[in-house]
Amino acid sequence: MSDSDTPDTNAPRTGHSVIADYLKTLDSSPGVYRMLDAKNAVLYVGKARNLRARVSNYARPSGHSPRITRMIRDTASMMFLTTRTETEALLLEQNLIKQLKPKYNVLLRDDKSFPNIHVTDHAYPMIRKHRGAKKEKGSYYGPFASAGAVNRTLNQLQRVFQLRNCSDSMFDSRTRPCLLYQIKRCSAPCVGKISEAAYAEAVTDAQRFLSGRSTNIQEKLAAEMQQASEAMEFERAAALRDRIRALTQVQTSQGINPRTVDEADLIGLHLENGQACVQVFFIRAGQNWGNRDFYPRVGEDVEAPEVLEAFLGQFYDTKEPPKQLILSHGIENDDLMGEALSQKAGRKVQLLVPQRGEKAELIESAVRNARESLGRKMAETATQAKLLRGVGEAFGLEQPPARIEVYDNSHIQGAHAVGAMIVAGPEGFLKNQYRKFNIKGEELTPGDDFGMMKEVLTRRFRRLLKEDPDRDKGLWPDLLLIDGGAGQVSAVAEIMREYGVEDVPMVGVAKGVDRDHGKEEFHRIGQRPMALRRNDPVLYFIQRLRDEAHRFAIGTHRAKRSKAVSANPLDDVAGVGAARKRALLAHFGSAKAVSRANLADLKAVEGVSAALAEKIYAHFHENG
Repeated sequence: MSDSDTPDTNAPRTGHSVIADYLKTLDSSPGVYRMLDAKNAVLYVGKARNLRARVSNYARPSGHSPRITRMIRDTASMMFLTTRTETEALLLEQNLIKQLKPKYNVLLRDDKSFPNIHVTDHAYPMIRKHRGAKKEKGSYYGPFASAGAVNRTLNQLQRVFQLRNCSDSMFDSRTRPCLLYQIKRCSAPCVGKISEAAYAEAVTDAQRFLSGRSTNIQEKLAAEMQQASEAMEFERAAALRDRIRALTQVQTSQGINPRTVDEADLIGLHLENGQACVQVFFIRAGQNWGNRDFYPRVGEDVEAPEVLEAFLGQFYDTKEPPKQLILSHGIENDDLMGEALSQKAGRKVQLLVPQRGEKAELIESAVRNARESLGRKMAETATQAKLLRGVGEAFGLEQPPARIEVYDNSHIQGAHAVGAMIVAGPEGFLKNQYRKFNIKGEELTPGDDFGMMKEVLTRRFRRLLKEDPDRDKGLWPDLLLIDGGAGQVSAVAEIMREYGVEDVPMVGVAKGVDRDHGKEEFHRIGQRPMALRRNDPVLYFIQRLRDEAHRFAIGTHRAKRSKAVSANPLDDVAGVGAARKRALLAHFGSAKAVSRANLADLKAVEGVSAALAEKIYAHFHENG
């Protein structure tokens, strides 16, 4: 027997026999189990009403789908957590899946928050778009599927109800109406063009509309228009007519317009060739507030009930579910999921799989949208795969890159310098993988692009070596694209050598003759510069990657510069809130004048106590 044929007696045991060993200590409690490979990486997270019964299924040597067979074959150990109830097991399972991202689980990859409309708590409330935690007082309406859906609704609501969208500080400082008043988008409460009572009535009407009670509002506006017309107030009658039209437009431009559904999410799934698309329509207040498509990671032999159950658990982990979830397919544990979501929402959440009627028509439309979206996605993916093969061939890579990282810097004469990294792969731009780097090197010469790139790459690879030393988490790039020529590539290569990483290919993309698009030169270590044909699709692809990196870097730089420009030294003084800051600025004219003021002058400002005046004076004179 050759050495290569000798079995490795040190290799850990894996497979169904390992799983069977755990049956000796398991009971019939509900809980969550984790299956781990020989390196202790989590392969799968699952829940069970009865842990012993579920694990005994995996201990069988046959009768499994190809995906489960591979998972069992790779399993070297298991971990268990018992729970008091099956509902707790479900909630814990979905939390662990999102946290650990196991290889064999269905995984929702795009799980961003959704925007809402916020009507603030104020004598003259502001109406605005809001995303994130609902910490501020006021009323919230949503979710909307996208910022575009919110903006369209807000635009129409401004035409109908003419509510302000300016900040409180701007509202307090206005002395004359802004342009929105001139174009009939705001009633100018800031300068008293409308009474507080009349404005409050408009706010109430807007909230009624957002709550689904729009019919009464239209009837009320129609009656007012008729009265204005009879009183020969034709200008007011025309304005009311325009508001009615705008209100009607909001309701008729929503695509899906439910008649019998007041509050629900329509969730349609389409599976094809080992890929999935879930289309979600948000129905609130009897209106369609937009739709969003999701592409969860699935395997070839995963079936619709498993995909939908995983989607529901992960999607609503951080979101409040509506009263009804109208599904295209039934799920295995619908009673358990309904109970878990009801518990989360603090009220009854109903799961429906309609077979006839309007709900069935609505979910059929959602499935059709999912099918069309997946078709477009698969076509784009095929094109992307072809371009990645072209990149691999152009730069002599062993195989097409699955992860390309592109780096760029942005600054103005060294000020507010930032580095940016974008990521692209078979599915296009991976925006949740983008990273920005605030350049911290104090010893850098302003405008030192080499030094900035060196700092960015040093921080990037130091973190990679810490977080994924075995390169098995998909975090390592297959190709680096650097904005620059031979000098930049040499600087990056030096960093890679310092960290013992010399097997990641890198290419410098430099503008060629006349710095013209299409004449780019590509620089690689130890090789002559090369160029691609001007009409080569791979060249266009690389230009897109570089332009995206440049866009992201510029945007990050502008945000940093804007924050620095708008920063106020008074923001750092403990005890100085918005009202006192306004009083100080009104009294002295500028933050710089406040910093130079003597103690007596500070005490003279209305609303500033002697103790606060001393604190402000000490802040600028002891720390300055």
